[in-house]
Amino acid sequence: MRVTGPWRRSTSLARELLVLQVALLVVVMLAVAVVDAVLDVRRDEQAAAQRVLGVAESLALSPTVQELAVAPGTVQSRSAVLQPFVEAVRSETRLSFITVMAPDGTRWTHPDAAQIGRTFLGSREPALSGQPFTETYAGTLGPSVRAVVPVFASAEATEANGTTGATGPTDQDDDGARRVVGLVAVGVTTAQLNQEFLRSLPLPLALLAAMLGVSLAGSALVSRRLRRQTHGMASDDIERLRSSHEAVLHSVREGLLVVDPDGRVGVANDEARRLLGLESDPVGVPVAELPIATSVRDVLVEGRAATDETHLTDDRVLVVSQSQVEWTGRRHGAVVTLRDRTELEALTGELDSTRALSEALRSQAHEAANRLHTVVVLVETGHPDRAVEYAVEQLELSQRLTDSVLESVEEPVVSALLLGKTAQAAERAVTVRIHEDSHLPADLVTAPGSSRDLVTVLGNLLDNAVDASAAPELGGGPRDVNVLLRPDGDDLLVRVDDTGPGLPPELVATAFTRGWSTKVATSVAGRGLGLSLVDQVVRRRGGTVEVLARSDVEGIEGIQDDDGGVSGTRFEVRLPLAGLR
Repeated sequence: MRVTGPWRRSTSLARELLVLQVALLVVVMLAVAVVDAVLDVRRDEQAAAQRVLGVAESLALSPTVQELAVAPGTVQSRSAVLQPFVEAVRSETRLSFITVMAPDGTRWTHPDAAQIGRTFLGSREPALSGQPFTETYAGTLGPSVRAVVPVFASAEATEANGTTGATGPTDQDDDGARRVVGLVAVGVTTAQLNQEFLRSLPLPLALLAAMLGVSLAGSALVSRRLRRQTHGMASDDIERLRSSHEAVLHSVREGLLVVDPDGRVGVANDEARRLLGLESDPVGVPVAELPIATSVRDVLVEGRAATDETHLTDDRVLVVSQSQVEWTGRRHGAVVTLRDRTELEALTGELDSTRALSEALRSQAHEAANRLHTVVVLVETGHPDRAVEYAVEQLELSQRLTDSVLESVEEPVVSALLLGKTAQAAERAVTVRIHEDSHLPADLVTAPGSSRDLVTVLGNLLDNAVDASAAPELGGGPRDVNVLLRPDGDDLLVRVDDTGPGLPPELVATAFTRGWSTKVATSVAGRGLGLSLVDQVVRRRGGTVEVLARSDVEGIEGIQDDDGGVSGTRFEVRLPLAGLR
């Protein structure tokens, strides 16, 4: 997909992120370099302080320095011996200066010969008290890191120069402290330290540049991949798409699920959650773990293509379609749409019942016309008595059926259903009989929706029983359907017996499965919803349903085959009365 038009006016998100990453990397690298440089300078200063201190202490212990410090003589005489000596040491140790001086600070040595004989610039007090120390001080050569170490008079040097105390040669003052006869100052200028630091920079800078180059290359690769995945879209474009996606997703009247290639829910809109009865957001949950109807879950888990399949949940009839999403030869999951067909299915059932009743009325009107014609002919041919007798006989037969239904079933909707189904069954040469123990008071079914559910259960059971009893393979056998409706304890018992070929035992467990039917489908939605709807109502109302096959229906009165054995199937449904009132 390529985004064109006004949505390509802004800089792409991938490029924005690349620029941001480059700027961030440069800033971070520079910050790291600065911090490392500062730390390196401090480390170099500390290392230089230790180095000059070590050199100064070594020179302070040198016999040459100690002897000249206690020997009598002038500045020039001492400098003539010490200057070549300390300059050789300074050259070898690559230091900036080595100054040997008298306790009063008069220089005996210095890299600049003009400074010999002048006073040393810097602190001397700690060294005069016998304590070596280091400091950074701006002297004649500029700022430097220096160490000042005292030179103590040794016994050998004192004896060699004839300096003695009251009892002989001594290297101590009158108070017993070791006598300081000179000072050694060794230092390295900060300019020299900076030069050494600059000479060490190329390698770290090369490593830093290499790291920056690798980071930039990685950022460029990430940006390139992101550009492909976002199709060069800018951040505001993505935001507009997301807003449009959310608006469409939550406004459509159909449920929408998107399942990713790993079998997890990627998208679920509000309608899908409502239709499937999901209380929490299922995004990220494996479809195999969704608490939804088994048949719907099986479709999602299998991932097969499905077009307008009808599935039943506990309280809904859903039309499910599923299609795989493939792009550039790769599978990206599946898209599932859900449509609520509950109300439509109820209306379809009512329409079917109305159509059946209309057909029955049309047939009865045709039969009534035949009977009326018969009566008229009898009168015209001079048999008025026979005409009256025939008319009364037909009227009593029709009224007897109506009275039988109305006396047993006081609930008007259910009684109308029974009369209609009876007339419809008669058209197919099937007799519907109301059991003499049937009794359904009008005040027993008063709760909202209870009449509709009872019509769904009884109507579908009667349709199934009439279809079974009218099967062509029965030949000339009995074609009866017996109906029993009555309260039984805390339940309403609905029992329908037929004289069909019977239900094989291996099919009893699957009789209420969606799509199960012994007839060929004649519509897009297929057949097999009747018993599934019965099962749905039973489960929703907390009732039970039992199916008895031919081998299990012993004792069913009035339903026997030609050999005297029992044939047919019994469907027995129990609905709690508490939910119907």
